[in-house]
Amino acid sequence: MEPLRTVYDPKAVETRLYEGWRDAGQFKPAADAGQPTFTVVLPPPNVTGRLHMGHALTATIEDAYVRWHRMAGDAALWLPGTDHAGIATQVMVERDLAKEGKTRQGIGREAFLARTWQWKERHGGIIDTQHAALGASLDWSRDRFTMDEVSSRAVREAFCRLHEDGLIYRAYRLINWDHASQTALSDLEVEHKEVDGFLWHLAYPVEGSDERLVVATTRPETMLGDSGVAVHPDDPRYQHLIGRHVILPLTGRRVPIVGDAILVDMTFGTGAVKVTPAHDFNDFKTGKRHELAVITVIGFDGNMNANAPEAFRGLSVAAARTAVVAALEAAGALVKVEPHKLNLGVSQRTGVVCEPLPSDQWFVSTAPLAAKALAAVKDGRTRILPEHRTADYYRWMESIQDWCISRQLWWGHRVPAWHCAACKGITVGREDPSACQHCGSAAIAQDNDVLDTWFSSGLWPLTTLGWPEKTADLQRFYPTDLMETGWDILFFWVARMMMLGLHFTGEVPFKTVFLHSMVLGEDGKKMSKTRGNVVDPIELIDQYGADSLRFYLATMAGQDQGIIFSRARVEGYRNFCNKLWNAVRFAGMNLEDFDAAELASWRAAVIDRGDVSALATADRWILARALETAIQVGELLASYRLDLAAHAIYQFVWYELCDWYLEAAKLSLRGDAADPLRRAAQGTLATVFDLVLRTLHPITPFISEALWQTLPRPAGEGDSLMLAAYPRVLTRDAAGAPLTMAGPVPGAGALLADSGVQAAREDMAAIIEVVTATRMLKAEFKLPPAQRVEILLRAEDPAAQARVLRMQACVVHLARLQSLRVVEAAEVPRESGSAVVRGVEVVLPLIGLVDLAAERVRIGKDLEKLGKEGDSLARKLDNAGFRAKAPPEVIAKDEARLAEIRVDIEKLGRTRARLGG
Repeated sequence: MEPLRTVYDPKAVETRLYEGWRDAGQFKPAADAGQPTFTVVLPPPNVTGRLHMGHALTATIEDAYVRWHRMAGDAALWLPGTDHAGIATQVMVERDLAKEGKTRQGIGREAFLARTWQWKERHGGIIDTQHAALGASLDWSRDRFTMDEVSSRAVREAFCRLHEDGLIYRAYRLINWDHASQTALSDLEVEHKEVDGFLWHLAYPVEGSDERLVVATTRPETMLGDSGVAVHPDDPRYQHLIGRHVILPLTGRRVPIVGDAILVDMTFGTGAVKVTPAHDFNDFKTGKRHELAVITVIGFDGNMNANAPEAFRGLSVAAARTAVVAALEAAGALVKVEPHKLNLGVSQRTGVVCEPLPSDQWFVSTAPLAAKALAAVKDGRTRILPEHRTADYYRWMESIQDWCISRQLWWGHRVPAWHCAACKGITVGREDPSACQHCGSAAIAQDNDVLDTWFSSGLWPLTTLGWPEKTADLQRFYPTDLMETGWDILFFWVARMMMLGLHFTGEVPFKTVFLHSMVLGEDGKKMSKTRGNVVDPIELIDQYGADSLRFYLATMAGQDQGIIFSRARVEGYRNFCNKLWNAVRFAGMNLEDFDAAELASWRAAVIDRGDVSALATADRWILARALETAIQVGELLASYRLDLAAHAIYQFVWYELCDWYLEAAKLSLRGDAADPLRRAAQGTLATVFDLVLRTLHPITPFISEALWQTLPRPAGEGDSLMLAAYPRVLTRDAAGAPLTMAGPVPGAGALLADSGVQAAREDMAAIIEVVTATRMLKAEFKLPPAQRVEILLRAEDPAAQARVLRMQACVVHLARLQSLRVVEAAEVPRESGSAVVRGVEVVLPLIGLVDLAAERVRIGKDLEKLGKEGDSLARKLDNAGFRAKAPPEVIAKDEARLAEIRVDIEKLGRTRARLGG
């Protein structure tokens, strides 16, 4: 065995191990085509990005499952890659240009794209190295970029096929316009926020009469582009006006009054609605129904354009609103203003208010695609976890709108369509055409737009495996098994991968979707630089080690309502790593004379044949508990409860293994090399730690590998824990009990079913409770924990008496006792403290240990203090006014404290009585 350092230093372990795994090709799937596969694609982080807590959570969860399946014997493939991130990357490069006093328009498209590729080469690998620091066992030989040659070919093929299938079309339609980034956005890229606003009531004169038709609007500036007024055809107030016209204030334009039951709610506002097809999605549809003109008064720069009256041209929307309201008031057309809540659409990318504007754009007809994606979840081909997110998926897919896929950017996949100057036709092609396919003219030019980033990333499970080519990887690893990502991109990305994957292959792109929640700052709010609550995973790795961060994130994997980050908990898992390190170090010091051959011989007897007769009670107990914990963790992983799996192994290692077994084992390890109890404890130590490190490896790969390398192990068990067998049940009996297992304990059935092991469970449970009671008695009478005292045990039941005798030596050792005697009732001194556990009375004689008179005084003071506190709480809780006004949690807290006080008073009263008080 290699000696371990006295202190665990992650920096001395992590980089060395990761490079060794990678360079040895251990991240690649096994080449055996007959092996079951397990495939995961990493959600491609932006090429502009650095690792943030969301990335770290995704990578931790995915790596845990990939490592688990790899150890289980599957050909596990985890595919890496980065996204070109159209808007985000273009903004970064434009900022660099601005520092030089340049613009992209000034240097031209070709030079700008060359500059962006250079930027990508400089910055694109940062997040890859950070994923490596986290321990992500990605197959870097299959690294993909959403604008590399394979991806570019896939995007063009997908566009052309969808176009040929009639599912991609170009149309003049209202879109969400982000004037800051100068591009259209899809509906999903617009965040809706409720803000305080106003409802303006405007009077439009009815042509040829003295009547005025009052409309209510939240956007008075857009009235300059009105091309109609709508009323409900059943509204008796306005039926006589349908078919007539109003004169639009400030413009003098004549616009029709139409009856429309779809747009108008008779109970809202005045029951009359202005119709502005160019600047409202519902109005655009209304305009189509009634053939109303589309009059754009807001330009793509976000300012009022030449279609607006001269007084308002060039004004921002906000300034135009103020000016239009003032002009309407001056003209006598403003009737009233009232407060109103507005649902404001804001660009997810830039934060500016999006304007609905009409534009020629490319769209995907999503309804046929969504129907297949919906059916795949309903019939179970793909399942979504947590299950309640399935309802969200259904709602969105059932009401899906066509997807605007064109963006007015330069960085991205350029739309493979060419416009003909001669016949105005459009040629779509997999290769660049030389002439128009409609008229043969050479006067063609490629569309200036690029495709939405989500279009290329929607093909990610396909392109990472080489589609559209029928590659060996595609045939072997598609469909993938797990898609793990944040619930917030269920529609942005997951649904689109479902639609495109099913359309192009007929198969779902993944079998399970596991959605995690957002990691929030320690203040419970979304992490942002402006709030100053951003946590850098790399800084945490540098300070605490990757395994500490991974363990923390694994325990958070099951939360679905927001994960409030806790640095203290990361530090706590660093303490766990230190405890584990020291525990294996202790084992190593006691295994120096116990080699791999002896271990193999010991396992053959104890594990394979189930002969536990030579094992101490603690040995039998910890072997069974280690096995049960490994089985439990595997079952929790299989049900996608990584959080509970992490908690289970933590509890076992910290409390049962380190706090109890290692202390108990010191009794057996005191013997010499020939002592069978020492040899039994050594075999148990080596086997239990082997089990523990295998079970921990998917969550904490670095420390588990480093420690496993120091343990003795029989020949043939491999050189790396990463490729060792995970402890898992291979066969069960008719009752479901494990018979055989993978890993160092194939004879699990014989071991767990052995009567000696069953007795050891009961004995060890009793030992723990008696020792705990002894410690509590010492604490109750203010005795130092290490003080050696005599403890008396009294048990009337013969079976309990027999157990007491069996556990005598272990209790003396663990409780640090001077002696332990089994006594009859008459031998129990009056002046003593006692507790009853499992039918055994644990007695601490106090004569000579404490000043009995002073102890009676102390107890009296404690009783008086508790009595006053209890009386005060009881009066408060009896007060009906308090109960009516206080929050439920406050009442519950007070009730719990009162119950606790009453228990303490009863306990102290019994103790004082025994002291003669």
